[in-house]
Amino acid sequence: MKFLRNWDNKTWLSSKNYIKNYCKFLRSKCNLNKNSRLLDIGCGRANIISYLHKNIKFNQKPIGVDIIKNRNLKRNIIFKKSDAIKFLRNNKSNFDLIIIKQTIHFFSEKKLKILLNLILNRLNPKGKLIIFSLKTKNNQIPCFRKMKFKLDAGLKRDEKLLKFINRYLKKTKISKFSYKVNISKKDYIKMLKLRYISCLLNLSEKELTKGISELNLHYKNRIKFTNTLKCISYKK
Repeated sequence: MKFLRNWDNKTWLSSKNYIKNYCKFLRSKCNLNKNSRLLDIGCGRANIISYLHKNIKFNQKPIGVDIIKNRNLKRNIIFKKSDAIKFLRNNKSNFDLIIIKQTIHFFSEKKLKILLNLILNRLNPKGKLIIFSLKTKNNQIPCFRKMKFKLDAGLKRDEKLLKFINRYLKKTKISKFSYKVNISKKDYIKMLKLRYISCLLNLSEKELTKGISELNLHYKNRIKFTNTLKCISYKK
């Protein structure tokens, strides 16, 4: 299995402005205070929970779980290198907020059901689960032809998983987080070469090189678009 290592590595997703706006949106969905306990599933470099901890100063450090321990991992959090199901089965702590950001596509429906059950058992009363996934329709992510085909196929699968989550949890609220991206074409091409998004993981070097040449012709020096995430909130 190929791992996604660069989704939050020197991209707009790791920029101070993005993290600030994302955390502002997150805090509008739940009441966080110093006593809150946080878990981030698929945390990457833990930029989100690190920022929240710096600003709120939780009594207990937030926990980030990921199957990869990345370079530049934030040091003011507790990191667990583990898959989410294994961690939740072995963990005895409860949480006030559990975040799953752009990670559900790595789960089958069967595994997702197991994960949701474990999360429900680990949420404190009035605790919240917040799930983020790429907008599945009319997505603006800049793509070359092969990338677009892979992305659309993945988004169709995501749509089915999101519907399953809504049916399974029942008491959910749907909203959207949008961020206006303005990035140089040169920097975006660097992101493509690093395979920053999962639809690029299984492309051959030849396919990737051809796609970058295609994108290079299509876009001018700067690439502007709106990156939109669908947000599912559940309160216990």
